[in-house]
Amino acid sequence: MSAEPELIELRDLAPTGRASPGRTRLERANALRIAPGTARNPARQLVPGRGHRFQPAGPATHTWCDLCGDFIWGVVRKGLQCAHCKFTCHYRCRALVCLDCCGPRDLGWEPALERDTNVDEPVEWETPDLSQAEIEQKIKEYNGQINSNLFMSLNKDGSYTGFIKVQLKLVRPVSVPSSKKPTSLQDARRGPGRGTTVRRRTSFYLPKDAVKHLHVLSRTRAREVIEALLRKFLVVDDPRKFALFERAERHGQVYLRKLSDDEQPLRLRLLAGPSEKALSFVLKENDSGEVNWDAFSMPELHNFLRILQREEEEHLRQILQKYSYCRQKIQEALHACPLG
Repeated sequence: MSAEPELIELRDLAPTGRASPGRTRLERANALRIAPGTARNPARQLVPGRGHRFQPAGPATHTWCDLCGDFIWGVVRKGLQCAHCKFTCHYRCRALVCLDCCGPRDLGWEPALERDTNVDEPVEWETPDLSQAEIEQKIKEYNGQINSNLFMSLNKDGSYTGFIKVQLKLVRPVSVPSSKKPTSLQDARRGPGRGTTVRRRTSFYLPKDAVKHLHVLSRTRAREVIEALLRKFLVVDDPRKFALFERAERHGQVYLRKLSDDEQPLRLRLLAGPSEKALSFVLKENDSGEVNWDAFSMPELHNFLRILQREEEEHLRQILQKYSYCRQKIQEALHACPLG
């Protein structure tokens, strides 16, 4: 990695409404792995991925397919997940997975610190409402403790800007468009799914030591930080597949807490100070089992209800068939027994 951090500028990022839940739908027939520098011949590229050991995903798995990008819903038939690399997909997408398994990923966590960690235990940060004078004093104290040029600065409107560092600790692969022509700067700024249709995707694993510095406003929300990081890497996966966590080392243990969409990372950074042990930010998969159903559109929710009803009817049919078979065998055994 270079000595100079790569920055993502978010100073002009305007707050937006609820993120559109409908990412561009992928045509599964075109879900091919296109390796860089190879001839883009679909007949040659459709090679099954090697090394995966897929198992049914757990009932608490609420996430998005790593192949097609659609949400994996259901109660009984949730989807499949590789026991080694955690690649997660629909049952219907299993035959189209072309990315080789990378095996268990060592993401560089400190096992000695995290052995007894209570993941998702809230870190009791003090988040008081600071006056303008207190904010100015905090910024002066913060800038006096750092040994780089990543300062915070106070704006005339009372807001402030500064830098946050985000570590990307992603176990599962991410997907980017497989385009024959290089992505233009204008397309990169516009972001995937805005005016363009992603019909073909290629998946890869991000390096475990990926780190990005972001220049943000004090009112920049966690969800906007995630979306900016995905745009930087041209990732077309749904932003809700990921979550931003705060990480803190306390008393020999490491604590992680998932930030809500509306929390302001720079404010947390200012209150905690510049120490990375006191507070750092980590981007991980949003595999907590929680689903923000309000973020889905009405047609999507109605479609989920129809599919769940079909799944319920099929599950009920299988249960009735199982008990009917047992009842039949017991009755045959009774008729076979001699009377008296």
